[in-house]
Amino acid sequence: MVVDFESELWLWEARKTESWTFVSLPVEASDEIRDRTDGLRRGFGSVRVKASIGTSHWLTSIFPGGGGAYVLPVKRAIRTAQKLAVGDVAAVSVELVDL
Repeated sequence: MVVDFESELWLWEARKTESWTFVSLPVEASDEIRDRTDGLRRGFGSVRVKASIGTSHWLTSIFPGGGGAYVLPVKRAIRTAQKLAVGDVAAVSVELVDL
């Protein structure tokens, strides 16, 4: 399953000083991911994915977030390479890897 979407980068309120930056997946896609990964999720309900923003690609996990959406952490190296900052909107692709 591949999910392509656009999302605004946001800073995790609980760790603002550490610049933990995320994008939120669409709720509808998150619901489908939950259905498809029942019994396959890891710690904290995480799901392993291949993620892409621009020319950057990496393996990571998505995590259940608020409002029923999964969230994708976007590490500093990716933000730097793609010239992104909190508040910017990014075109993102997420592919589930454990199906």
